[in-house]
Amino acid sequence: GGFLQMLQNIHQGYPTEALLRFLKARDWNVQKAHKMMLDCLEWRTQNEIDKILTKPIVPVDLYRAIRDSQLVGVSGYSKEGLPVIAIGVGLSTYDKASVHYYVQSHIQMNEYRDRVVLPSASKKQGRPICTCLKILDMSGLKLSALSQIKLMTAITTIDDLNYPEKTETYYIVNVPYIFSACWKTIKPLLQERTKKKIQVLKGCGKDELLKIMDYESLPHFCRREGSGSGRHISNGTVDNCFSLDHSFHQELYNYVKQQALAKGSSAPIRHGSVHVRFPEPDTEGTKIFDTLETEFQKLGNEHKV
Repeated sequence: GGFLQMLQNIHQGYPTEALLRFLKARDWNVQKAHKMMLDCLEWRTQNEIDKILTKPIVPVDLYRAIRDSQLVGVSGYSKEGLPVIAIGVGLSTYDKASVHYYVQSHIQMNEYRDRVVLPSASKKQGRPICTCLKILDMSGLKLSALSQIKLMTAITTIDDLNYPEKTETYYIVNVPYIFSACWKTIKPLLQERTKKKIQVLKGCGKDELLKIMDYESLPHFCRREGSGSGRHISNGTVDNCFSLDHSFHQELYNYVKQQALAKGSSAPIRHGSVHVRFPEPDTEGTKIFDTLETEFQKLGNEHKV
């Protein structure tokens, strides 16, 4: 049942919704959507994606370093029951491990979201929940972020091609000048369906976001009172959904460890990352990063003292 299991891992009991995601991603062109789905199945087979949740990143100190440098987590749920994924775009450094580890960790989070988080959200709501909200924190975005463009492009490309239409809305918060300056240039590059999904919010976005989620589900970087230096105030790491100590990451890490044991190989868990083939990037994500790079450089030159 390898193939059926694979399909199950993609649709989680909602095949119609899964097909619709691929169709949407290819603007309702059936041939293109079909090809996209076959390519996705081939990518999953070649890279053993169905087994990736049995491959924990060990030792735990390495995993903690990855969590501290690839800032992403689930901070809670919207009032409609959609998982809220928080991403620290500006402060992620991606400098504690090889690219392969970051890609592995990213795919594990995707798979855990699709196989565990969304199905349990669907059960709780009594209806299919197949998408998430993403809140992108731009605090700390600097020109040096460009060194991560390759990795960010790889991750975006994997998402665009193999996990299409999983995000309902992107909320962008804590936007520095440098981002506003680029946004005008980036916006025209986006496909219409992407453009409709992106909302750039004022400040930390708290007031807007509280309309769609409770305070408990707000990521820590959206909780600032007023302006000023409230950025680091949060009760330890429990509120910081990027941290390995946050309940979401604890559950995810334990889940992967248990899956590894359940696989029944008595062999110890191997160190070393899983090498996933990156697709050739030619998606809109790539265009965005290329443009960002050019724009950042222009701005950088203008602002050299």
